[in-house]
Amino acid sequence: MSESGLDQARRKMRDGGVHETAIDVFSHLYALLEAGETGIIAEADVDPLTDVPRQEDLDVPEDVGREALAKTAIIKLNGGLGTSMGMDKAKSLLTVRGEETFLDIIVGQVRHARERYGVRLPLVFMNSFRTQDDTLAALDAHPDVTVSGVPLDFVQNREPKLRADDLTPVVWDADPGLEWCPPGHGDLYTALQTSGVLTALLKAGFKYAHISNSDNLGAAPDAALAGWFASSGAPFGAELAVRTPADRKGGHQVVRKSDGRIVLRETAQTLDADADAAADISRHRYFNTNNLWFDLEALAAELERSGGVLALPLIRNAKTVDPTDSSSTPVIQIESAMGAAIEVFEGAAVLEVERGRFLPVKTTNDLLVLRSDVYELGEDYRLTAVVDAPLVDLDPEYYKTIGAFDARFAEGAPSLVQAQSLTVEGDWTFSAGVTAVGEAVLADPGEPATVPAGATISADGITSS
Repeated sequence: MSESGLDQARRKMRDGGVHETAIDVFSHLYALLEAGETGIIAEADVDPLTDVPRQEDLDVPEDVGREALAKTAIIKLNGGLGTSMGMDKAKSLLTVRGEETFLDIIVGQVRHARERYGVRLPLVFMNSFRTQDDTLAALDAHPDVTVSGVPLDFVQNREPKLRADDLTPVVWDADPGLEWCPPGHGDLYTALQTSGVLTALLKAGFKYAHISNSDNLGAAPDAALAGWFASSGAPFGAELAVRTPADRKGGHQVVRKSDGRIVLRETAQTLDADADAAADISRHRYFNTNNLWFDLEALAAELERSGGVLALPLIRNAKTVDPTDSSSTPVIQIESAMGAAIEVFEGAAVLEVERGRFLPVKTTNDLLVLRSDVYELGEDYRLTAVVDAPLVDLDPEYYKTIGAFDARFAEGAPSLVQAQSLTVEGDWTFSAGVTAVGEAVLADPGEPATVPAGATISADGITSS
């Protein structure tokens, strides 16, 4: 059964045009899955990570930072469609400030860093086959972003979803596209190699790369951080942030007892029995922001040594073939995390960065805060919080999809600078000039309702101006 399952999967990948190296990586992880590997990292096998150096304590001379940035490429993970928000195009094409999209702001950040430091600083997107065309079309508005000898993008690989009962590729005639899935962002390394982008960057004279998610506008190019990484001599570096109560359920960094290496433990790699310990933010203080640094030469050498198969831990992700239909066929998606490469490279470095380096947008709750007056967009295209960001909780029945969300905030986001939280229950449409203060609450009106122009929302509900 197992050989047949792998053979079928390999054949399907070849027929689908997947690169042979990516098939080898899939085969390696398939063997781990078949052998019963779950990727679980038990609490008994790890220690907390401590004594992490801090960004605020760095003292990097400007010339050192400039020299490092001159050898750095910026890579953005841009394969997400924003399906959780009902989108069918790259999430990076969502507007964030006025008419400016994530992509526009990313380009603005790179352009500003180039001008300030006099560096080439190429910008490269890792797209999926679903985001590539829209993203490249949007980049046509920024013709100056291209750097000679460096492609603007490359495409991540894909792999078949496996039936949970026998590990054969699932068949789903209702929508054959759902038979495929991305291999997780650990595919970055394989895709960089198989696309030729890694070779192109080295040939063009670049030594370092900084990688982050395209929906995290906090991860702007930073000369001091580039100087830190270059001066460290490390092959790999990870930006970590201190966990808050909002991060209790996320992945975090731990130290493996067996060899003392820092490893990334994702939620899917945590035993149920260890859930409380993993969520203890006083014990496990740091999480991975997914802002990574690596030495391109060291990466190329390791990929050459390993035949393109980095020893990243398996993540076994149990889902249904149609994620919107819980009754559809149960499947296993074989995944890996790019941050897990920290355990592959001996001498990997970590740095505690300011929370402003981590501004992900995963839901419309996050988007509302980012669009509000909580953040200011500077001339350097960096987003700066003017107050601590409030907790926003919008009723998912009415605000989960971007279409429904935009329709209810067509007059713009409410002012949130005086709010500790904003909870919206039921179907409310916001007029212009609305202000939320304190622990603001809108109770379910039982039918569609409108917050009047200029109104204030507080714990007591609406006060009209």
